[in-house]
Amino acid sequence: MTWLLYGATGYTGRLIARRAVARGMRPVLAGRSAAKLLPLAAELGLEHRVFGLDDAGAIRRGLKGVEAVAHCAGPFVRTALPMARACVDTATPYLDITGEIDVFESLCELGPRAAAAGIVLLPGAGFDVVPTDCVAALLADRLPDATQLDLAFLVGGGASPGTARTALAGAADGGRIRAGGEIRTVPVGSRQVRAAFPSGARTVVSVPWGDVSTAYHSTGIPDITTYTAVPAPALAASRALRLGPLRGALTGLAGLVVRGPSERALGGTRSEVWGRARDAAGNTVTATLSGPNPYSMTADSVLRIVERLPSLPAGFRTPSMALGADFAGTLEGVTVTMEALR
Repeated sequence: MTWLLYGATGYTGRLIARRAVARGMRPVLAGRSAAKLLPLAAELGLEHRVFGLDDAGAIRRGLKGVEAVAHCAGPFVRTALPMARACVDTATPYLDITGEIDVFESLCELGPRAAAAGIVLLPGAGFDVVPTDCVAALLADRLPDATQLDLAFLVGGGASPGTARTALAGAADGGRIRAGGEIRTVPVGSRQVRAAFPSGARTVVSVPWGDVSTAYHSTGIPDITTYTAVPAPALAASRALRLGPLRGALTGLAGLVVRGPSERALGGTRSEVWGRARDAAGNTVTATLSGPNPYSMTADSVLRIVERLPSLPAGFRTPSMALGADFAGTLEGVTVTMEALR
């Protein structure tokens, strides 16, 4: 199978490219910088293609002859739709690794065109949002009449430059929740919950995470809040970013200062997810997930999904919709535990 890895020279793209070759896969590497692509393609012995995302014709030409696309070039709020539209035009199945709520919603709107073209659009195929989406689906399966869903995550090892830029940009827009089926803006950290992670209970605060969009499409649960552990200084900084002038400066600085997890951190840090669903009668069910470093999980997930893309149901799909609620549990080093209904 010939598939294209766009954004191959970013932190996550390089990780996926190298692990793909280690598994005997031969992706076509792509991006907008020949100077960055050539050394990586030479190192791995792979074909490469150079094109940007500001010319729809160039994207369509870049997709010629490929059977699937793994899109890993953020910030996805700017890059996802140009690539996804070209994939629809060329009937090329698409995945990405976004965690941006607005991107999920935009790709959902593009879903009918993808269905007509006979291809799947599967955003959030990495740590954003495979583990949380699958936990949400498992909880909904156990408690079908659930009306409220809380999802929390912990990550170790630090962020990549792209993740840091996206997080800073998103923090300026405030927090997001889903209430009554509608996405609403709230202050970051305006809600707190005690989450019983596998490593121990932690107090976590509300943050805008992709499941505010995806978990609704996966489960139909109308009230959804997503959480993580955020130090008080970071919360204060996120609110300061809403003032505007600091936003561009800090976002640009993140790309220069943040390098992403080292090989040691990739192998030595973990990620955890906790989820709880509640119905109108007060019944609750919880689940937890423990797995490897988020970037390692992302690479494993993308490589397991990409070769299945041509056979997945057409249209917009979340990971659990396309692959089943149990998919996260099949990833390397991942353990999922369901608690009894209470």
